[in-house]
Order: sequence, then structure tokens, then C-alpha cells
Amino acid sequence: MAVIRVTKEFRFEMAHALWNYDGPCRNVHGHSYILYVTLAGEPVKNADEPRNGMVIDFGDLKKIVRENIVDRFDHSLMVSGFAPAETIEVYKQHFGNVIVSPYQPTCENIVADIAAIIGGKIPSGVSLHSVKLYETATSFAEWHASDNR
Repeated sequence: MAVIRVTKEFRFEMAHALWNYDGPCRNVHGHSYILYVTLAGEPVKNADEPRNGMVIDFGDLKKIVRENIVDRFDHSLMVSGFAPAETIEVYKQHFGNVIVSPYQPTCENIVADIAAIIGGKIPSGVSLHSVKLYETATSFAEWHASDNR
């Protein structure tokens, strides 16, 4: 038996603003996010199965992440629910797709949220190994299952 890791890359554009932050990221600004989702499992070993030799069909992984993450986050503005209601209302009046998160929308918190969402959608026999989210070309946050047991 060999456990194999498979990874798929996704991209989306999203703006955010960090509430009560003392740096420039307190202002609404956007990023071109790059997301890597890695699953682990044993490849199917049954010649009669259509997915013989696969840990997961990359198309199935793409569907899970697209429907639950990319379609939701792409071209949205994510703001913290800690902001005053009046501020959130102004954002909603000026931007079409506002996500009010229950956390400060840092790269670290977003990657943990993505891991929680995807983790609940992965088919049995496969596990979420890691999620890496690039916020800029040189800055990213990672979530690993081994660190979160």
C-alpha cells in the first residue's frame, strides 16, 4: 500500500480589508490569490473501477473547490464581522459581492477557513493533507492536517 498525495492549483481574485489594523491593509485592496489543495490517499487498485489508479479524479477535486471556494470568493470583498454594522453596510452599498467573515480576513484565517470547508466535502478514503494560499507572489499561508489533529 502506498499513500500518494495529489495537488491541484486554483486561482481567484478577491479584495479584503483588515478591520482595526494599523497598516495599509486596513484599506480595501485586492489580491490575485493562488490556492493549492493537496489530498492524500491510496490509488484505487481495481481494474473494473473507472478511477483505477487514481487517488481522486482531478475533475472531482476541481468541482469541490470551484463550487465551495472559487465561485464564492472570486471577485468578492471579504470584510470582518468585527467592523461596525454601518461600515459593513457601506461596503454592501458599494460592492456587489461582500462576504462578512466571522474572523479577521488575513491570509492565515482564510486558509484555515478554506481547509475547514473543503475538509467536509472530501470523499471517503481520501484525506485533506494541506492547503496553501498565496496572497502575493512572495507571501503565503499554509494549513497542514498533521498540525491540526
